[in-house]
Formats: sequence, structure tokens, C-alpha cells
Amino acid sequence: MSYRTEPLEAYLEDAAAGRPTPGGGSVSALAGALGAAMACMAANFTVDKKKYKDVWPQVRELLDQCEAARSELLDLVDEDVAAYAQVSQALAMPTKTDSDRKARRAALEEAVKTAMQPPLRAFRACCRVIGTLPELGRHANPNLISDVGVAAALSLGGLEGSQINVEVNLAFMKDEDLVSRTRLELERDGEPARAAARKVLDKIYSRIRK
Repeated sequence: MSYRTEPLEAYLEDAAAGRPTPGGGSVSALAGALGAAMACMAANFTVDKKKYKDVWPQVRELLDQCEAARSELLDLVDEDVAAYAQVSQALAMPTKTDSDRKARRAALEEAVKTAMQPPLRAFRACCRVIGTLPELGRHANPNLISDVGVAAALSLGGLEGSQINVEVNLAFMKDEDLVSRTRLELERDGEPARAAARKVLDKIYSRIRK
């Protein structure tokens, strides 16, 4: 089943139910997609409006970036569910003999590597959206400034949730090189994105509280 064509209520009911999926990785991708959508909204209320003609090229570029991220994050809502199914299959493998247990460990290692990819891609997409927000906050229609703030809040939530789901998969991996490289990426890209999102939020609060 593809959740992108199902009612929102159905998705939320499944997420709230006592079942493995959709879980935190899928929900984090959805949060990121909503954040990207709010960034797109702010951009769309700016491009092609004569009042903001001077910044059309910059805002169109930001819009393209956010649209691409939104589309990817929406895909990842379902891809995370599909990836976790492989983990469930590996966990269900027999453990009666040494050979069984060895095969199960190998299958679980590969399944966990697969399961890590959707939240890692969601993390990257959220970082990209956050990267557009400082400039979007400067150039977008000021009537949409609160939506830029919502984009920052949701993208930050999507980033944090996605990183949590990457980390929980890393904890089960034996591939030390992959674990090291992935954690380095999370730290290298995550901290600047967090700082940028919080700075955007601080600026927007200061503007709307005047």
C-alpha cells in the first residue's frame, strides 16, 4: 500500500496503532515533506508577483530546490515502510542451529543497512530545505514569514527524527567503516543545519513579536 494516495486519517491511524510501520522514519520524512511544502508556499507567493520582481530569479531557484526535496521526502514516507519490512523478515528467520543464526545475522546486517537509507536520505533532504530558509526569509513575501518559520520548525523536526532513525540502525551494524562515515556526515551536516534553522526561527519570532 502506498500511503501517499491514502487519506491522511488512515496514515495517522496506522502510525498510532500497535504495529511496526509506519514508524518514526516514515513520520520524520512526512514532517520534512510538510516543512518543504511550507517553504514552497512562501516561495510561490513571491514568484511572479510584480512587487517582488527583483528577487524572482533567487526565489525560483529556492522553490525548485524545495520542490525537489518535498517530492523526495514524500517518496520516503513509503520507502521507509518498505525498507523496515526487510528487517522484520530478517528478525523472523530461524535460530535453531549455528548455521541458522549465522544466516540470520548476515541477513539482519544487510536489512539494517537498507533500512538506514530512507532516513539518511530524509536527513539530507531536510538539511537542503533548511539551507534555503535564510535566503527565503529575506526575500519572500513578508506576509508569508510565519510559514517560513513553520518550514524551519518542521524541517528541523524532520532532521532530528531522521537522524534518530539513522542512529538506531547504526547501533546494529558491524561495518565499522560505514558507521564511522555515516556518523561523520550526521555531525558535519546536522549541526550547521540545526544552527541555521534555529537562527531562522529566532529572527522570525523577533519580527512577528514587534
